[in-house]
Amino acid sequence: MSSIKTFIADFGWPRIIIALFLLSLFVAAPIVGVDLGASIGDVLNRFGQNAIMVLALVPMVQSGCGLNFGLPIGILAGLLGSTITMQLGLTGLTGLLVAILITIVFGVIFGYLYGKLLNNVKGEEMTIAMYVGFSAVMLFSILWLVLPFNKADLVMGYAGEGLRRSIALEDYWGKLLNNFGQFSIGGTPIPTGLLLFVGLCVFFVYVFMRTRTGTAMTAVGSNPDFARASGVSVERMRTVSTVVSTVLGGIGILAYQQSFGWVQVYDAPLFMAFPAVSALLIGGASVTKASMVNVVLGTFLFQGILTMTPSVINNVLKNELSEVIRIIVTNGMIIYALTRKTKVAK
Repeated sequence: MSSIKTFIADFGWPRIIIALFLLSLFVAAPIVGVDLGASIGDVLNRFGQNAIMVLALVPMVQSGCGLNFGLPIGILAGLLGSTITMQLGLTGLTGLLVAILITIVFGVIFGYLYGKLLNNVKGEEMTIAMYVGFSAVMLFSILWLVLPFNKADLVMGYAGEGLRRSIALEDYWGKLLNNFGQFSIGGTPIPTGLLLFVGLCVFFVYVFMRTRTGTAMTAVGSNPDFARASGVSVERMRTVSTVVSTVLGGIGILAYQQSFGWVQVYDAPLFMAFPAVSALLIGGASVTKASMVNVVLGTFLFQGILTMTPSVINNVLKNELSEVIRIIVTNGMIIYALTRKTKVAK
């Protein structure tokens, strides 16, 4: 009995309720005529698509910068990496690797400038970050029209200049990670390469947070005065955490794009921070503490409910309300997550 109480205290009633609700959706799916195998495969695919962007929030949380609502800045670095690589005509694994390298370069630059800004607005990081992210997306909406892209499948056909809103990755590296080592279990497709890539990124952050730099970042987030007294530069550690978060956000959008099959620019990244923040909070993180378990658990729960709820309810009601239900569930979970942002996770 005591072990059950300990489990509930550690895991938390909110996550238990969400997990039970998701389990009930999986149980109900075949009863109402939903293909369970395809649904589980879709959940795994969406988990892989979004997990790295959720992971990108961890360094800034640990360093005391709060939840990174400026995640679109990192996403823009990833969009530059992918579009420049496509302009160069690089495909397959070479194209993806070059896109990652370009993303890292722009991510370091953007993250450094972003980190310097946040160091000047201590205590208001999350609010400022949100508007910085919005502003950056709008600025790039102009740049996507004037940057010298000229490849026929990238630019708008009627003008011959300015990027298309959505660009297909089929001829470049679309589904590259998903198809690597993919197999099926009972009709459930397993995106092996994508999950391995996510696992590699999680392992990297896990190891990084246990290095001297990662430990110093955590110390800064826990007690900046003590960290400063110990000889740690608080501003430098906050900047490093912002750079790492920005780079991971860019790599995350590359993983998302290759799985989704399209590169989406202009205002597409505008609100992508909100689902990532919600997933992390639902996983049990707080504004001051986050772990790899919070990332994996939160992403799976959030994407699982987001995927299963519309299809199950749609089959029950026999109405084409899937998009309406998806919007209600998504925003409802975001509201729930943000209202519990001040609670400290176990």
